[in-house]
Amino acid sequence: MKDLAYLNKYFWKYRLYFIPGILFVIISNVFGVLPAQVIRIAFDLVTENIAIYRLYNGFNRQSVIYDIFGSSLMLFGGLVLLLALLRGMFLFFMRQTLILMSRHIEYDLKNSIYAHYQALSLAFYRRHSTGDLMNRATEDVTRVRMYLGPGIMYSVNTVILFFLTVSIMLTVNVRMTLFSVLPLPILVMMIYYVNSIINFRSEKIQERLSALSSFVQVNFSGIRVIRSYVREEFVKESFAAESQDYKTQSMALVRVQALFYPLMLLLIGVSNVIIIYVGGVEVIKGTVTPGNIAEFIFYLNQLTFPVIALGWVTSLIQRAAASQKRINEFLHEQPEIVSGIAPHEVKGEISFNNVSFTYPETGIQALKNVSFTARSGEMVAIIGRTGSGKSTIANLVMRMYDVESGDINVDGVKIDQLDLNNYRSQVGFVPQEVFLFSDTIANNIAFSADKLNMPDVEQAAKDAAVYNNIIEFEEGFETYIGERGITLSGGQKQRVSIARAIFKQPQVLIFDDCLSAVDTKTEEEILRNMGKIMHGKTSIIIAHRISTIKNTDQILVLDNGEIIERGNHDDLMKLKGAYFELYEMQLLEEEESAA
Repeated sequence: MKDLAYLNKYFWKYRLYFIPGILFVIISNVFGVLPAQVIRIAFDLVTENIAIYRLYNGFNRQSVIYDIFGSSLMLFGGLVLLLALLRGMFLFFMRQTLILMSRHIEYDLKNSIYAHYQALSLAFYRRHSTGDLMNRATEDVTRVRMYLGPGIMYSVNTVILFFLTVSIMLTVNVRMTLFSVLPLPILVMMIYYVNSIINFRSEKIQERLSALSSFVQVNFSGIRVIRSYVREEFVKESFAAESQDYKTQSMALVRVQALFYPLMLLLIGVSNVIIIYVGGVEVIKGTVTPGNIAEFIFYLNQLTFPVIALGWVTSLIQRAAASQKRINEFLHEQPEIVSGIAPHEVKGEISFNNVSFTYPETGIQALKNVSFTARSGEMVAIIGRTGSGKSTIANLVMRMYDVESGDINVDGVKIDQLDLNNYRSQVGFVPQEVFLFSDTIANNIAFSADKLNMPDVEQAAKDAAVYNNIIEFEEGFETYIGERGITLSGGQKQRVSIARAIFKQPQVLIFDDCLSAVDTKTEEEILRNMGKIMHGKTSIIIAHRISTIKNTDQILVLDNGEIIERGNHDDLMKLKGAYFELYEMQLLEEEESAA
């Protein structure tokens, strides 16, 4: 239960639901046990009246006794019905408070998990699959909600009904009570043993469900690749194997439960037999009446459902504990990136001072003692081979990671001292891997704004050289983009992503190799527009093509995480070093492709 202790704060928050709910449980159980006493009185009355009726056999008084007897039975029957209605009413109130409380807590818990996800660093998302993240916020929370609602409701109901019923039974006859509850210690030991099995297998089920969710999410996202390589049959077989693992774990749990419930019913049946036998002996002794036997049988029948529910509730609690443990693992994760407190109006000067960085999840050193300064108003380009550390610089400027050594300054202020949201709101970032939301083109471009301003959206599209493509669509800017922008071409997705960054009107704009799918003419148009838009602001362009960056103010050539050359295009060409070789190689490739 230590994992479920995290939820205790919600019980206090929703105490106006929880406390009345417990009171309704108590009241409903009081009305639940009272009919047993009415039945005892009625049963004894029947026995006594039959004897009196026979005693007056042949006398006129016999019909009077019959009428009184019939009226009494009707009265007791009506009383039992009234008590049942009252109990049903309070059971309704009980569900309307405790179940409603569980839904409120479910809502808060999902929001809490999602908010915590939002605060976690990029490294966290690299370590965990999307399917696992989704499963913990949905399936696991649902299992926890079942504990908070039905689990607590039936647990409290069982405990109160048990103590209430046993207390009344003890006042009637101690010997009969002890014999009737004799099988219960066996039940307790059985539950204790089965609990550990249920808990272990519940965790296995949740692990397999997360793996299954991740498998489905990945394959649906990559459906085009699957079909291109004609791997549908292979994926189907792989899915069947994942499903089989989940089925195997689920069936293992079902087998335990299938044995659990019949054993409980057997123990309850044994209790009924014991009551009838011991009660018969007590009636012969004269210590109890036949009505007391009927009363005890009613009490045991009252306990039947709670005892059966005990097994189900035990399963609920164990599965909820397993799910809450998984949720807590993520909730207890602390973000590696902690926001500073200083809001700052970014001017645009960004400097790296002996920055080294190693990716924590892989251990690969991406940067080694990198130093450079991008002054406000400058257009700085970064070029190099794949894996040289270009995108790492973009991630560090956005403070997706913190540096291993050295420091990064923004306008002379250390980046880790800045208020993160305030800083990022002034920086535009076009990532290497373009991501578009399943929404309209207009909403994707205006993603950084709370309200849609169509003139600004259209201007951003024009600056990104994608306006003419958009208006050719039947729905124009209201065209709905499929998941991950599947309805657009690669170049169109890149340009919509660029428009999204331009719309933000940032002080610093970072292009992380986002012009690779754009033709040379369109690229020149975008860069020309960007030169006007970012006048007096800072631009960092990461690229593979030298044609993209040859007009920039400063070019950094990276290799194996180090800056090996720096300067403008003319200076680097005079050096006849790595930049010159790269330029000559790309020039040769262009001539060959033209031929």
